[in-house]
Amino acid sequence: VQLQASGGGLVQAGGSLRLSCAASGRTFGISSMGWFRQAPGKEREFVAHIRWSGSSMYYANSVKGRFTISRDNAKNTVYLQMNSLKPEDTAVYYCAAQAWGSGSPTITDYAYWGQGTLVTVSS
Repeated sequence: VQLQASGGGLVQAGGSLRLSCAASGRTFGISSMGWFRQAPGKEREFVAHIRWSGSSMYYANSVKGRFTISRDNAKNTVYLQMNSLKPEDTAVYYCAAQAWGSGSPTITDYAYWGQGTLVTVSS
């Protein structure tokens, strides 16, 4: 499974961005997808996950109500719509795929990772 993340950039506080993560290869082996982020000098943290079927989503408290995870079955792509962005959302955002299970906030539960896309929110 290969994951290609895109959509990062520079945005002012209060603005919006939509990240995309395109999956290719043996996508039939994917059970769920997640987004994580890593701010400078901090550990990687969970943001959101969604079942590959799109049937359930889960969010970190820090982004709940502002971010929405979704997927497009036809394009094998997962999205992260980010609204009301704050400077503390600045980070490299990574998408990840889980080979089994129904989604998890735990980094080590994900077998496949994309390369990351930088989101910078200015105040």
